[in-house]
Amino acid sequence: MGVDVKQEPTPRLWPGEIFQALKRSDVKQIAYVPDAGHIELISNCEADADMTAVSLTTEEEGVAMLSGAWLGGDRGALLMQSSGVGNCINMLSVPLHCRMPLLMVVTMRGEWGEFNPWQLPMGQNAERVLQDMGVYVQRASHAEEVGQIVYAGAQLAFSSNCVVAVLLSQRLLGFKDWSK
Repeated sequence: MGVDVKQEPTPRLWPGEIFQALKRSDVKQIAYVPDAGHIELISNCEADADMTAVSLTTEEEGVAMLSGAWLGGDRGALLMQSSGVGNCINMLSVPLHCRMPLLMVVTMRGEWGEFNPWQLPMGQNAERVLQDMGVYVQRASHAEEVGQIVYAGAQLAFSSNCVVAVLLSQRLLGFKDWSK
C-alpha cells in the first residue's frame, strides 16, 4: 500500500521580486483591482509606508489615477488580471496620446490550465489587444525572470514616457483543478 503524501506548495518568490523592482524604480502609487494572483504583492505594497495602494472598482480608474499621479510627480503601477485589459482600452488613449508613462503588471488567465471559460476571450487576446493599442508588451513565463522583466518594463515606461504591460503567464500562478 502506498502512502498518500501531500506536498507543501513551493513558496512563490516572484511577488517579492516584483515588489523590489517597483521599489528600485521609485514607484510610489499602486492602483489595483483585487486579484488572487497579486495578493502577496498587494499586501507588500499596502504595508510599505512609502507607497500608497488604492483598491479600484474597475481597471480604467487606475489608468486615470496613475496619469494624475505622474502629473503630480509620482510614479505608479497598475496591477490587474488579463480580464481587466478590455476595460482599459478606451482610457489608454490618455497616457498614449499625452506621452505619460504607465506600467501595468497583468496576471494572465485563459491560458494553461484555465477552468473558467469566461476567462478565455481576454486571456487569449490581451497581448494582441495591448499591442494593437500601441502598448509595449513584455511577458514573463518563468519565476526566475519575473523581477528582471518588471524592472526592465518600469525603466522603459518611466525613461521613455510610454505605456508598458508586463504579462505574467498563468503558469506562474499554478494550475487550478476544479473538476473534483
